[in-house]
Amino acid sequence: MSSANHGHAFTFMNPRARDGVVVRSRRSVLKTSLAGLGGLSLPGLIKLRAEGKAIKSGKSVILLWMTGGPSHIDTWDPKPDRPIENRGPFKAIQTKLPGVRICEFLPKQAAMLDQFTLIRSVDCRFSNHEPNMVMQTANLANEPRTNPKAKMYPSFGSIIAKHNGANHPAMPPYVALNMKSRSHVAWGGYLGTQYDPFDGNNATKLFRLPKGLSMERMQSRQTLSRQMDGLRAEIDASGMMGAMDAFGQKAFDIVAGGRAQEAFDLEQEPKDVRNRYGDHDWAQQALLARRLVERGSSFVTIDLSNHSASGTWDNHGDNIPPYGGIWNGLRPLLPVFDHVITTLVSDLRERGMIDDTLVIAMGEFGRTPTIGTQGSTDGRNHWPVVMSLCMAGGGFRHGQVIGASTKDGAEIAERPVTPSDLAATIYHHMGVPLDATYTDHQGRPNFIVDGGRPITELI
Repeated sequence: MSSANHGHAFTFMNPRARDGVVVRSRRSVLKTSLAGLGGLSLPGLIKLRAEGKAIKSGKSVILLWMTGGPSHIDTWDPKPDRPIENRGPFKAIQTKLPGVRICEFLPKQAAMLDQFTLIRSVDCRFSNHEPNMVMQTANLANEPRTNPKAKMYPSFGSIIAKHNGANHPAMPPYVALNMKSRSHVAWGGYLGTQYDPFDGNNATKLFRLPKGLSMERMQSRQTLSRQMDGLRAEIDASGMMGAMDAFGQKAFDIVAGGRAQEAFDLEQEPKDVRNRYGDHDWAQQALLARRLVERGSSFVTIDLSNHSASGTWDNHGDNIPPYGGIWNGLRPLLPVFDHVITTLVSDLRERGMIDDTLVIAMGEFGRTPTIGTQGSTDGRNHWPVVMSLCMAGGGFRHGQVIGASTKDGAEIAERPVTPSDLAATIYHHMGVPLDATYTDHQGRPNFIVDGGRPITELI
């Protein structure tokens, strides 16, 4: 698995880059802004709104993407009565739900589990990572290692961006935060690059103007027109973006406006709130996600990872770096995750946002029921048979556990929940019609939900 840098949809522009885009000229500013526009999906969104096709739901989703695939047995589905090679090194603790236990390193979540739903019977067959696609698209054919068309299946966030747009026209509808690699997040695919996620890593660079260039000058129609003319041939030749028509101009105005820029500025948040979240990168991204949905974004994915390979939760073993094993690799992550998810959910609740905001935490798959795979003494390999996930908010009924795995955590014992069921639940929350379709490059319609139904226990 390579940790090399990946390309992006606007490499043809050759923006000046040193670990991202470094803006040094007016031309570079425009290149950077145009790249941001592609991810913002604003031209297409504005056009849809003008045609009366976009639906404003007021709802949003925050996906805490546990990149690499967290062990279900060592988090939300412990097996305390099993032999150590099965149960692992962690103890299980009682939660606020009678008879329900989870990992000892998730004490904050245990104390407020009545605000969460655990699903212990997620059918994650066909899911893989590098790239991480099936569980973010609900398409079982979305395995780029074996299917060259897999990357074309659109993500949950892209479909929501197309059907709903943002909840405020001056905000990007679909945002990816802390993205360590393009392979960690699903994209627009057949929907077009205008429905790709806006890369939050580049937000501060996008909004930062070079010395001597004021926002007024950036917004000047004549100056903008002259600069656009110099780039139009490159843009049209690429096929990645249509001509910069009135809708593209409006999208540029939105980028140049203040709402999105203010949302990305954590310094605007009161100090006590920033202190409550803390300094860890994941916590800062969670606070940023809350600010984004509060101001009108519809879908925010946080890449909970520290490296650009297959993901920090890919705990194969201490002798298989950079993953680490269950004790040395997973154990340090859990208190951070515990703080992040409980702080986010509590903050959303206190702000009256919890019923409109669905929070989901999951990865690609579970991990092997037997510890010490691949020649390690302490790791678990991929296990695309069963996994656990958790949810909060969205106006759903929480304080429950849905489904179960077998005694050793190797198989689904009852109530399978498929990726399509998850997709149907997300779209139900967002008000996206479950019979909606998108068109592939051959002009054939594809249903956004293939046989799935909303999880009835939640509704």
